[in-house]
Amino acid sequence: MARNHWLYRLALYPFLGLIFSGAAWAASPLDRLVMPPGFHIAVYAEVPGARSMALDTATGVVYVGTRHRRLYAVLPGDSSAKAGAVVTLRDDLDVPNGVAVHQGYLYVAEQPRIVRFPLPKTPPDTYWSATPQVVYGSLPDKAHHGWRYMAFGPDGKLYVTVGSPCNICSDHGVEGTILRMNSDGSAVEVFASGIRNSVGMDFQPGTNTLFFTDNGTDMMGDDVPPDELNAAPVAGLFFGFPYYAGGHARFKGWDQQTPPQTPTFPVVDFHAHTASLGIRFYTGRQFPEAYRHDAFVAQHGSWNRSVPIGYRIMRIQFDADGKVVGKRVFVSGWLQKGQAWGRPVDILQMPDGALLVSDDYAGRIYRISYGTGASGNQ
Repeated sequence: MARNHWLYRLALYPFLGLIFSGAAWAASPLDRLVMPPGFHIAVYAEVPGARSMALDTATGVVYVGTRHRRLYAVLPGDSSAKAGAVVTLRDDLDVPNGVAVHQGYLYVAEQPRIVRFPLPKTPPDTYWSATPQVVYGSLPDKAHHGWRYMAFGPDGKLYVTVGSPCNICSDHGVEGTILRMNSDGSAVEVFASGIRNSVGMDFQPGTNTLFFTDNGTDMMGDDVPPDELNAAPVAGLFFGFPYYAGGHARFKGWDQQTPPQTPTFPVVDFHAHTASLGIRFYTGRQFPEAYRHDAFVAQHGSWNRSVPIGYRIMRIQFDADGKVVGKRVFVSGWLQKGQAWGRPVDILQMPDGALLVSDDYAGRIYRISYGTGASGNQ
């Protein structure tokens, strides 16, 4: 049955209206965004509720999921700097947040299931009326943290995040995990567990290690617990939740309980409540060499903090051995005087080395480029 998830979130988070305002969005052009010298940002496409993105390299189409009912196709434009038409492919899906392209199919992760559609040979310009093929139909059908994220790994298998349906509680079944399965939905297994709410994954070039974000428990104060970036080089690791609320922090009532196995702790702690979501390792050649194989993380922004934080993109720096050596803000400015006019969600690398960034609050996809074709933010 269809649900109005937007109303659900407003009821759950009554303070959102105090933080976000349409007036702040209208008054905040892109020239308020701050990034390192030589980088430029422009609007690539207008896509209502834009969340996860996936590129079909054969046609240049970017497929975009949402937390509502719609699935979009962003068609290539006359140049790489600006998209063409934005097409509504479906308007009857159940929180189609996660999207992935693999071997001629578009995979879509809905709240209760994973489906796929055959990809067209040319950019689609009409509504897709075909019945989707169900790949996996046993995801927990719960709204809290019910937006899925997925990605195909170097092993050709599909990885899917399954959030814990609570602020902090005991999980049941596959809740609070990352699942791994074959592309046809067979051989489903729990790849990683003890995860509260991951909405971003990518595989590190060279090591093939899965890195994923996770959002810490709420209602513990402004600065506790941290959001996380985790590394899972092998299957079977346990990442602490709910025995650890985020990082090494423990929640009252859980602090005296013994985890089922030794936890694996984050490789990066982010500030509490930044809502760290999409992650992308950079492998392109448009950005300076120093950025090669670093990772970018989209921070969606806080809702339960006295002073809002997040609404930015972080750069995670790695050394030649693939180890984290630093973190710093890469793009900021979607938050102005305590009011947000944009909320980054996902990051996608394009063939020319530019990055696309989705924003579900402003309903836009931005393009970040370096050095050529623009004199400033547009």
